[in-house]
Amino acid sequence: MEQIRIRKITFENLFELQEIGKKTFVETFSSSNTEENMKLYLKEGFATEKLTAELQNPDSEFYFATCNDKVIGYLKVNVEQAQTELQDNKSLEIERIYVLNEYHGQKIGQLLFEKAIAIAKNNRCEYVWLGVWEENHRALQFYTKNGFVAFDQHVFVFGNEEQTDIMMKLQL
Repeated sequence: MEQIRIRKITFENLFELQEIGKKTFVETFSSSNTEENMKLYLKEGFATEKLTAELQNPDSEFYFATCNDKVIGYLKVNVEQAQTELQDNKSLEIERIYVLNEYHGQKIGQLLFEKAIAIAKNNRCEYVWLGVWEENHRALQFYTKNGFVAFDQHVFVFGNEEQTDIMMKLQL
């Protein structure tokens, strides 16, 4: 049986984070976006300087999901001022949960989600929130199944286009 572990990412894992981040983002969104916009986002969103700053931010945490020591997914959560929008000290933002396509359906995303909820509870948060692209039906279904409800929306600039993210919340 395969051993799935969730472990905190440190600065020493920067290049592994870049690799899994880029790969899972391409797998998730390349079929629905232009190659130009994908290249631009990958260059900016996973730049060494950007990820270094995120890893050094005490209000952000990253976790890898590993299977037999192979990185197969990751989680990023934010509290306080690291949150991308609400910045409510009573909340935790799940900014990213991504899993390699070959591991979809094996509950890896659920394990990462449960880690985020445990962190939120440990921080005495009252709710967890996130933003999901309105065209990411798999993620919308996942979060709805886990009790999230839509409460707003915002624009996410992706290359040369504006996309709508559905903002969702889970009361703890």
